[in-house]
This record gives sequence, C-alpha cells and structure tokens, in this order.
Amino acid sequence: MQNINSRPIGIFDSGVGGLTVARAVKEALPHERIIYFGDIAHLPYGDKSEAAIQAYSVKITDILLAEQCKVVLIACNSASSAAYELLKAYAGSKAKIINVIDPMVAYVTRRFPNRKIGLIGTKRTVQSNIYQQKIENARRGISLVSLATPLLVPMIEEGFLDNKISDAVIARYLDEPALRNIEGLILGCTHYPLIQDQLRDHYQGKVPIIDSSTQIAAALKGYLMSEGLLSESPPQEPDRFLVSDYTEAFESVAKLFFRSQVQLEKYALWE
Repeated sequence: MQNINSRPIGIFDSGVGGLTVARAVKEALPHERIIYFGDIAHLPYGDKSEAAIQAYSVKITDILLAEQCKVVLIACNSASSAAYELLKAYAGSKAKIINVIDPMVAYVTRRFPNRKIGLIGTKRTVQSNIYQQKIENARRGISLVSLATPLLVPMIEEGFLDNKISDAVIARYLDEPALRNIEGLILGCTHYPLIQDQLRDHYQGKVPIIDSSTQIAAALKGYLMSEGLLSESPPQEPDRFLVSDYTEAFESVAKLFFRSQVQLEKYALWE
C-alpha cells in the first residue's frame, strides 16, 4: 500500500486560475506530486448556482480521492464558498480538504488591521458574503468593500491579457466608487493573479495587491508539516493535469507555468 506521505496533492478549479495556486504549491513544496483538475466544461463557476457548484465539486473530489490524494485543495473561491463544508463531510477521514478563503482571511487580518480593504471576485464569491463575515469575526477593525467583476474570468480564459481590451475592462472595474481610497486589494479569485501586474500598474504601485496563491501554498505547507505528511523525496511519477474539456488557453498557460511537465488528460465528469 502506498505510503501516505508519498501520495499526491489534489487541486481543482473551474479553469486556468487554479494553476496559479498549483504553481505556488510546486514552488513551496517541490517534493510533492500534484494532480490538477480543471473543470473547463463548466467554467466559470462564478455564475453557477450553489447546487451546481456542489455537484461538480463532489464529483471532482471523488476522482481525486480515487487517485489517493492525501489533501484536496479547492483552488477556487466560488467552490470554496459553496462547497467547502460539504466536501469536508464527504471526504471524511480520507483526505484533508483545504479552501482558498481561510488562508487569505488569516493573512489579511494579520497584516492589514484597521484598514479599508477592497475585494474583487466572481458574483458567487461576492454574493456569498463569506469574506465579509470571516473578516468581521476576526474583529481587527478592517473595513471590507467588495465588487463583483464577472468579465475578468472569461477575459483571462480567452487569453486577453496585457492589452488595450484587458486594460479597459480592468480600469472600468477598479474605477468604481466602491473601491476608492482602498489600502489593499484582495484578489478573490484564483484567476486574478494572472493579471496582477496590470492591477498593480492601474494603481501605480500605491495599493498592495494581495495574491491568494502564495498564502494558500504556505497554509498547505504548514498543514503538511504539522501532520508529518511532507513527502520525504522527489516524486517518482510526473504531475498530472486532468481537464473536463480541452482549450488552447488552458494548455498554453499550463505549459507556461509547468514547462515540459504538462500533458493534458481529458476526463469527462459525466459520460
């Protein structure tokens, strides 16, 4: 039977966004093997119902558990807000479930007390109010203002990066009155680190851009260390990248992030 320390880490998202988390995990934990699932067929999750997101998330988690993953990381804010508690109950003792929201809240409440902080995310994440609730519960005097930015995910998935179109869309959102005078901006979607340079440029470097991927990787590393689950040697098998559908954009971003390690495997959730 496979030693639990050498088992892979499962990561899933609706598309390319979770690759920012997967890359950060590989940088922080180079001895760990990952199995990534990109649910391209159902992206974006941000405009789906809670029930639909839960159904996709349970099916993907089932696949990752069947692959003997010791941890399943929900690399999606929409799925984290809609399905985290359900997945914890579903996985039981088989694997630890980690969401992307709690590590971000812990970082923000520690580093930005008594500040006005902005958050941009999908409709699902913003409407869930989950960041607001968790930050208020921390009682650190943070004033959080949230803005749904639904065009950003399809824009990123279609490869509209660092050009006049993406600059115009970003400016349209960031110039909204709700985000005036913020002292930090939470990227409440794992797709958004792909445009963080443009976001930073819009603010001329004066507003800290709070990227979730590094915080999530650090939280995962902390958990594995505390539980004695770190892999003790480099993986014997390559990382795997499963997709429920194929897109050129996903393949190009995956290859950019992981170079020659990437070979996409199409894996339909339902036949």
